[in-house]
Amino acid sequence: MDVNDLKGLYAEVSKRMNAALEHVRHELAGVRTGRASVAILDSVHVEAYGARMPLNQLAGLSVPEPTLIVAQPFDPSQLGTIEKAIRASDLGLNPANDGKVIRIPIPSLTEERRKELSRHVHKLAEEGRNSVRQVRRDANERLKKLLKDHKISEDDEKKGLDEVQRITDNHIKQVDEVQKKKDQDLLGK
Repeated sequence: MDVNDLKGLYAEVSKRMNAALEHVRHELAGVRTGRASVAILDSVHVEAYGARMPLNQLAGLSVPEPTLIVAQPFDPSQLGTIEKAIRASDLGLNPANDGKVIRIPIPSLTEERRKELSRHVHKLAEEGRNSVRQVRRDANERLKKLLKDHKISEDDEKKGLDEVQRITDNHIKQVDEVQKKKDQDLLGK
């Protein structure tokens, strides 16, 4: 096996670990802090036009104030359905409509709820770290198989294992940083 194949392996490992990191970022964006963010409504689906549709496909979402999200339906006839879907979601939000737009005030979080959300953030980050480690495990097994099949030398395997570990450490560090930042937003530490 030549160096290009090893580089291909590293590229694939990086790509898969980046995907795991992006998944963690996306999941954490949906965790509510005290500030309004349209990302917290990503999980809300509305029963409209005979199908379940994501809220952001039925309404324009904006954050005019730090504690308020405004949803402006593209079709005014969907106002009640959208409001009902937001209320039915497990986000604990209480929307109100004025006939044109839906105002969604974001209540401040209690200390207990912040700690609960922090535990959830830690769980999501740990799942991300496990995904990264799984990619490392797969790559290491492939390197060992290549050595066993005499396609790479022992030195190449050692270098390969070291490089995969370096990529893994880098991605784990990034997951930790994302978790730390979200914790700071939640707990204000």
